[in-house]
Amino acid sequence: MVNFDFLKFFSFRDIIDIVAVSFFIYMVIHFLKITKGFQILKGLVFIGSFWIFAELLGLRTLSWIFDKFWAVGLFSIVVIFQPEIRKALSRLGQRTHVVGIKFVEERVVERIVRACSFLSERQIGALIVIERGQNIEGLIEGCVSIDSIVSVELLITIFDPLTPLHDGAVVIRGDRIAFASCILPLSKSPDLPKKYGTRHRAALGIAEESDAIAVVVSEETGEISVAVDERFYRNLDPEGLKNLLLKELGISHA
Repeated sequence: MVNFDFLKFFSFRDIIDIVAVSFFIYMVIHFLKITKGFQILKGLVFIGSFWIFAELLGLRTLSWIFDKFWAVGLFSIVVIFQPEIRKALSRLGQRTHVVGIKFVEERVVERIVRACSFLSERQIGALIVIERGQNIEGLIEGCVSIDSIVSVELLITIFDPLTPLHDGAVVIRGDRIAFASCILPLSKSPDLPKKYGTRHRAALGIAEESDAIAVVVSEETGEISVAVDERFYRNLDPEGLKNLLLKELGISHA
Protein backbone atom coordinates (compact mmCIF):
# COMPACT_ATOMS: atom_id res chain seq x y z
CA MET A 1 0.00 0.00 0.00
CA VAL A 2 1.37 3.42 -1.00
CA ASN A 3 2.24 5.70 1.90
CA PHE A 4 1.30 9.35 1.29
CA ASP A 5 2.63 10.68 4.61
CA PHE A 6 5.30 12.66 2.76
CA LEU A 7 2.57 14.93 1.39
CA LYS A 8 2.15 16.56 4.81
CA PHE A 9 5.49 18.32 4.22
CA PHE A 10 4.05 20.11 1.18
CA SER A 11 1.71 23.07 1.28
CA PHE A 12 -0.78 23.87 -1.48
CA ARG A 13 1.53 26.68 -2.59
CA ASP A 14 4.44 24.20 -2.91
CA ILE A 15 2.35 21.95 -5.13
CA ILE A 16 1.40 24.86 -7.40
CA ASP A 17 5.06 25.89 -7.53
CA ILE A 18 6.16 22.37 -8.56
CA VAL A 19 3.46 22.09 -11.21
CA ALA A 20 4.31 25.54 -12.62
CA VAL A 21 8.04 24.76 -12.81
CA SER A 22 7.35 21.39 -14.41
CA PHE A 23 5.09 22.98 -17.01
CA PHE A 24 7.69 25.68 -17.75
CA ILE A 25 10.44 23.10 -18.24
CA TYR A 26 8.15 21.02 -20.45
CA MET A 27 7.31 24.03 -22.65
CA VAL A 28 10.99 24.98 -23.01
CA ILE A 29 11.97 21.43 -24.00
CA HIS A 30 9.00 21.15 -26.36
CA PHE A 31 9.88 24.44 -28.05
CA LEU A 32 13.52 23.46 -28.45
CA LYS A 33 12.53 20.04 -29.75
CA ILE A 34 10.78 21.52 -32.78
CA THR A 35 13.77 23.75 -33.55
CA LYS A 36 17.47 23.16 -34.19
CA GLY A 37 18.09 24.26 -30.61
CA PHE A 38 17.16 20.79 -29.34
CA GLN A 39 20.38 19.31 -30.74
CA ILE A 40 22.37 22.04 -29.01
CA LEU A 41 20.45 21.39 -25.78
CA LYS A 42 21.45 17.71 -25.88
CA GLY A 43 25.09 18.77 -26.23
CA LEU A 44 24.76 21.07 -23.21
CA VAL A 45 23.18 18.26 -21.18
CA PHE A 46 26.13 16.03 -22.08
CA ILE A 47 28.63 18.70 -21.00
CA GLY A 48 26.70 19.29 -17.77
CA SER A 49 26.71 15.55 -17.02
CA PHE A 50 30.46 15.46 -17.65
CA TRP A 51 30.90 18.35 -15.19
CA ILE A 52 28.93 16.51 -12.48
CA PHE A 53 30.99 13.39 -13.18
CA ALA A 54 34.20 15.41 -12.69
CA GLU A 55 32.91 16.84 -9.39
CA LEU A 56 31.92 13.43 -8.05
CA LEU A 57 35.32 11.92 -8.89
CA GLY A 58 37.19 14.91 -7.50
CA LEU A 59 38.89 15.80 -10.79
CA ARG A 60 40.08 19.18 -9.58
CA THR A 61 41.64 20.50 -12.78
CA LEU A 62 38.63 19.65 -14.91
CA SER A 63 36.27 21.04 -12.26
CA TRP A 64 38.32 24.25 -12.11
CA ILE A 65 38.02 24.64 -15.91
CA PHE A 66 34.24 24.22 -15.74
CA ASP A 67 33.99 26.70 -12.86
CA LYS A 68 36.03 29.34 -14.68
CA PHE A 69 34.04 29.02 -17.87
CA TRP A 70 30.65 29.10 -16.16
CA ALA A 71 30.06 32.80 -16.81
CA VAL A 72 31.30 32.46 -20.39
CA GLY A 73 29.01 29.46 -20.79
CA LEU A 74 25.94 31.44 -19.77
CA PHE A 75 26.79 34.14 -22.33
CA SER A 76 27.39 31.47 -24.97
CA ILE A 77 23.98 29.92 -24.30
CA VAL A 78 22.30 33.28 -24.88
CA VAL A 79 24.22 33.72 -28.16
CA ILE A 80 23.61 30.16 -29.36
CA PHE A 81 19.92 30.21 -28.55
CA GLN A 82 19.35 33.78 -29.76
CA PRO A 83 17.07 32.74 -32.65
CA GLU A 84 15.05 30.43 -30.38
CA ILE A 85 14.81 33.07 -27.62
CA ARG A 86 13.64 35.66 -30.14
CA LYS A 87 11.01 33.28 -31.51
CA ALA A 88 9.81 32.35 -28.04
CA LEU A 89 9.40 36.00 -27.02
CA SER A 90 7.66 36.72 -30.31
CA ARG A 91 5.24 33.84 -29.78
CA LEU A 92 4.63 34.99 -26.20
CA GLY A 93 3.84 38.46 -27.49
CA GLN A 94 1.44 37.18 -30.12
CA ARG A 95 -0.48 35.19 -27.49
CA THR A 96 -0.92 38.23 -25.29
CA HIS A 97 -1.71 40.66 -28.10
CA VAL A 98 -5.49 40.66 -28.42
CA VAL A 99 -6.27 44.32 -29.14
CA GLY A 100 -6.92 45.26 -32.75
CA ILE A 101 -6.93 41.73 -34.20
CA LYS A 102 -8.88 41.60 -37.45
CA PHE A 103 -10.18 38.12 -38.09
CA VAL A 104 -10.24 36.57 -41.54
CA GLU A 105 -13.68 35.42 -42.68
CA GLU A 106 -14.59 32.40 -44.81
CA ARG A 107 -15.47 34.57 -47.80
CA VAL A 108 -11.93 35.99 -47.77
CA VAL A 109 -10.51 32.46 -47.72
CA GLU A 110 -12.68 31.53 -50.70
CA ARG A 111 -11.37 34.52 -52.67
CA ILE A 112 -7.77 33.61 -51.84
CA VAL A 113 -8.38 30.02 -52.96
CA ARG A 114 -10.02 31.10 -56.22
CA ALA A 115 -7.17 33.49 -56.99
CA CYS A 116 -4.53 30.83 -56.20
CA SER A 117 -6.37 28.29 -58.36
CA PHE A 118 -6.39 30.73 -61.30
CA LEU A 119 -2.69 31.53 -60.85
CA SER A 120 -1.78 27.87 -60.40
CA GLU A 121 -3.46 26.83 -63.66
CA ARG A 122 -1.41 29.44 -65.52
CA GLN A 123 1.79 28.86 -63.54
CA ILE A 124 1.96 32.44 -62.32
CA GLY A 125 4.03 32.77 -59.14
CA ALA A 126 2.40 34.23 -56.04
CA LEU A 127 3.05 34.66 -52.33
CA ILE A 128 0.15 35.58 -50.05
CA VAL A 129 0.67 36.11 -46.32
CA ILE A 130 -2.36 36.01 -44.01
CA GLU A 131 -1.95 37.65 -40.61
CA ARG A 132 -3.44 35.98 -37.57
CA GLY A 133 -2.87 37.35 -34.05
CA GLN A 134 0.54 38.93 -34.63
CA ASN A 135 1.24 42.13 -36.53
CA ILE A 136 4.12 41.32 -38.89
CA GLU A 137 5.02 44.83 -40.02
CA GLY A 138 8.26 44.68 -38.03
CA LEU A 139 9.36 41.59 -40.01
CA ILE A 140 8.70 42.79 -43.56
CA GLU A 141 10.32 45.44 -45.74
CA GLY A 142 9.84 47.36 -48.98
CA CYS A 143 6.05 47.21 -48.83
CA VAL A 144 3.62 49.23 -50.89
CA SER A 145 0.48 50.14 -48.95
CA ILE A 146 -2.72 48.94 -50.64
CA ASP A 147 -5.50 48.93 -48.00
CA SER A 148 -8.15 47.46 -50.27
CA ILE A 149 -10.88 44.86 -49.91
CA VAL A 150 -9.65 41.37 -50.79
CA SER A 151 -10.91 40.40 -54.22
CA VAL A 152 -10.00 37.65 -56.66
CA GLU A 153 -9.44 40.14 -59.46
CA LEU A 154 -7.10 42.36 -57.45
CA LEU A 155 -4.97 39.44 -56.25
CA ILE A 156 -4.62 38.13 -59.80
CA THR A 157 -3.74 41.59 -61.08
CA ILE A 158 -1.08 42.14 -58.41
CA PHE A 159 0.73 38.93 -59.33
CA ASP A 160 0.52 39.46 -63.09
CA PRO A 161 4.18 39.43 -64.25
CA LEU A 162 3.57 42.60 -66.25
CA THR A 163 2.60 44.65 -63.17
CA PRO A 164 5.18 46.42 -60.96
CA LEU A 165 3.92 44.84 -57.71
CA HIS A 166 4.15 41.15 -58.68
CA ASP A 167 7.66 40.57 -57.31
CA GLY A 168 7.02 40.22 -53.58
CA ALA A 169 4.42 39.14 -51.08
CA VAL A 170 0.89 40.36 -50.48
CA VAL A 171 -0.15 40.75 -46.83
CA ILE A 172 -3.79 40.20 -45.94
CA ARG A 173 -5.12 41.61 -42.68
CA GLY A 174 -8.72 40.74 -41.91
CA ASP A 175 -10.78 41.36 -45.04
CA ARG A 176 -8.27 43.76 -46.61
CA ILE A 177 -5.09 43.59 -48.63
CA ALA A 178 -2.81 45.67 -46.41
CA PHE A 179 0.44 45.58 -48.42
CA ALA A 180 1.94 44.30 -51.66
CA SER A 181 5.47 43.80 -53.00
CA CYS A 182 6.75 42.93 -49.50
CA ILE A 183 10.16 41.44 -48.80
CA LEU A 184 9.99 38.67 -46.19
CA PRO A 185 12.71 37.10 -44.01
CA LEU A 186 14.19 34.01 -45.67
CA SER A 187 14.26 30.67 -43.91
CA LYS A 188 17.63 28.99 -43.42
CA SER A 189 16.06 25.58 -42.82
CA PRO A 190 18.13 22.77 -44.41
CA ASP A 191 14.98 20.64 -44.61
CA LEU A 192 13.47 22.65 -47.46
CA PRO A 193 14.12 20.82 -50.77
CA LYS A 194 16.60 22.53 -53.09
CA LYS A 195 14.03 22.67 -55.88
CA TYR A 196 12.22 25.41 -53.95
CA GLY A 197 13.50 28.93 -54.49
CA THR A 198 13.32 32.31 -52.81
CA ARG A 199 9.52 32.53 -52.79
CA HIS A 200 9.20 29.29 -50.81
CA ARG A 201 12.03 30.22 -48.45
CA ALA A 202 10.33 33.54 -47.80
CA ALA A 203 7.04 31.77 -47.05
CA LEU A 204 8.70 29.42 -44.56
CA GLY A 205 10.73 32.30 -43.13
CA ILE A 206 7.67 34.37 -42.18
CA ALA A 207 6.00 31.24 -40.75
CA GLU A 208 9.08 30.64 -38.59
CA GLU A 209 9.23 34.23 -37.36
CA SER A 210 5.50 34.76 -36.73
CA ASP A 211 2.11 33.06 -36.53
CA ALA A 212 1.21 34.18 -40.07
CA ILE A 213 0.14 31.75 -42.79
CA ALA A 214 1.93 31.96 -46.16
CA VAL A 215 0.41 30.59 -49.36
CA VAL A 216 2.78 30.01 -52.29
CA VAL A 217 2.06 29.34 -55.95
CA SER A 218 5.08 28.07 -57.85
CA GLU A 219 5.70 29.71 -61.22
CA GLU A 220 7.70 26.66 -62.36
CA THR A 221 5.10 23.97 -61.65
CA GLY A 222 1.94 25.77 -60.51
CA GLU A 223 2.08 23.78 -57.26
CA ILE A 224 0.27 25.36 -54.31
CA SER A 225 1.98 25.13 -50.91
CA VAL A 226 1.28 26.56 -47.45
CA ALA A 227 3.78 27.43 -44.72
CA VAL A 228 2.36 27.63 -41.20
CA ASP A 229 3.91 27.18 -37.73
CA GLU A 230 7.29 26.23 -39.25
CA ARG A 231 5.66 23.43 -41.28
CA PHE A 232 5.24 23.18 -45.04
CA TYR A 233 2.21 21.63 -46.74
CA ARG A 234 2.93 20.85 -50.39
CA ASN A 235 1.01 20.09 -53.56
CA LEU A 236 -2.42 21.21 -52.36
CA ASP A 237 -5.47 21.28 -54.61
CA PRO A 238 -8.01 24.12 -54.20
CA GLU A 239 -10.21 22.09 -51.85
CA GLY A 240 -7.22 21.04 -49.74
CA LEU A 241 -6.01 24.64 -49.61
CA LYS A 242 -9.41 25.89 -48.48
CA ASN A 243 -9.77 23.24 -45.76
CA LEU A 244 -6.27 23.89 -44.44
CA LEU A 245 -6.77 27.67 -44.30
CA LEU A 246 -10.15 27.32 -42.58
CA LYS A 247 -8.61 24.99 -40.00
CA GLU A 248 -5.55 27.13 -39.28
CA LEU A 249 -7.62 30.31 -39.10
CA GLY A 250 -10.12 28.69 -36.74
CA ILE A 251 -13.07 29.21 -39.07
CA SER A 252 -16.03 26.84 -38.75
CA HIS A 253 -16.86 25.53 -42.19
CA ALA A 254 -20.59 25.74 -42.76
